Amino acid sequence: MSLVRLRENGPWTEHELTGEQAAALAASEIVRIAPGPRSGLWRLRDNGLVGAARVGPAADPVEVRVRPKTPIDRLFFLITYTRKPRGWREEVVEAGERPELLPALAHAFARAAERTLRQGVLLGYREREDALPVVRGRIRLIDQLQRRHGFPVPVEVSYDDYTVDIPENRLLLAATHRLLRLPDVPPSTRKLLRHLLLRLDGVTRLVPGRPLPEWRRSRLNSRYDTALGLAELVLRGASYELDDGTEVRVDGLMLEMWRVFEDFLCVALAEALRPYGGRTRLQDRRHHLDHARRVKLRPDLVYDTADGSPAAVVDAKYKVEPEPGKHESDLYQMLAYCTVMGLSRGHLVYAAGMGEPQAHVVVGANGLRIVETALDLTLPPTDLLAQVAQLAESIHRPPSPPSGATVAG
Repeated sequence: MSLVRLRENGPWTEHELTGEQAAALAASEIVRIAPGPRSGLWRLRDNGLVGAARVGPAADPVEVRVRPKTPIDRLFFLITYTRKPRGWREEVVEAGERPELLPALAHAFARAAERTLRQGVLLGYREREDALPVVRGRIRLIDQLQRRHGFPVPVEVSYDDYTVDIPENRLLLAATHRLLRLPDVPPSTRKLLRHLLLRLDGVTRLVPGRPLPEWRRSRLNSRYDTALGLAELVLRGASYELDDGTEVRVDGLMLEMWRVFEDFLCVALAEALRPYGGRTRLQDRRHHLDHARRVKLRPDLVYDTADGSPAAVVDAKYKVEPEPGKHESDLYQMLAYCTVMGLSRGHLVYAAGMGEPQAHVVVGANGLRIVETALDLTLPPTDLLAQVAQLAESIHRPPSPPSGATVAG
């Protein structure tokens, strides 16, 4: 098995691969691949994903590891700002001293689940249907008539069973099995994971391909928050499995960093805007570019006034903006958002780049300003959230045009 190590946003690197291995990597799209200077040598670069995966052919797979540029502890902080917050960001996620995503995530999940189940496995009621010699719960009359043809026993019944086989435990079990199958999980972590299997005895495994079971946070399951948040992250990262009739297969855990950044910005910014009133809409689908409503617009965040009118629009860009206006297509996209919504300002937020926010005053647009801002993801969480708070304040109370404002035209 070949091993390929890459860094997020790193340079192209050369690797010896067979033709079958190269074809499998190209089909998986987890990396970018191009022919090298000679036969058997291939140039590889990341494709916006971080983590680890094993790519077919089954007889001689390639193990790919992409190390994130963001420090692991900072990355875990960003990850807690998910579109479906469960409250688990309130607890510090222990990732250990591991520089790569998969070992750190496996360690964090194993420790969180072990702490959770140490207090006992959560029990809950689950509706069951069965044929019993005695009546329990309610009789399913139609099933009794159709299946038993008038015989009194067994009785087709439906009842609530107090059991460990509930959605919360099924998610923990599925994530545990998933991590035990993945490459690059350290032996010490595997030992913790195998111990979790013993604690979750009696829980049903999830059926592959079916939606994850839903669960609702309550006072009873609040201690599961961190473990469940990490479990859902593990299972969401399991989407890179291909089977197109060949033996090519991808088995791993890869995260899309643009989505991690977008979720963090939208959720954190919505929270920072809450004290100012109004309303924030994430992935707003109300707007179209044309009157025929054939071209949809979906900005990452729209900030509405109290009466429901759009006041500002924000789009997250997981890019480095080295100097203002470098990414012209982003400016054109924001111009379309502002024009359709009748806004006087729009905000592009990058993952890194220039220091102070820079504004572009658009020619012939009645003072429309597009402001570019860069966040520093390497900052400690409190400082990073302070940057988001400053952005929220500028959205609510736009500052006077900076002396460095430029005119787009």
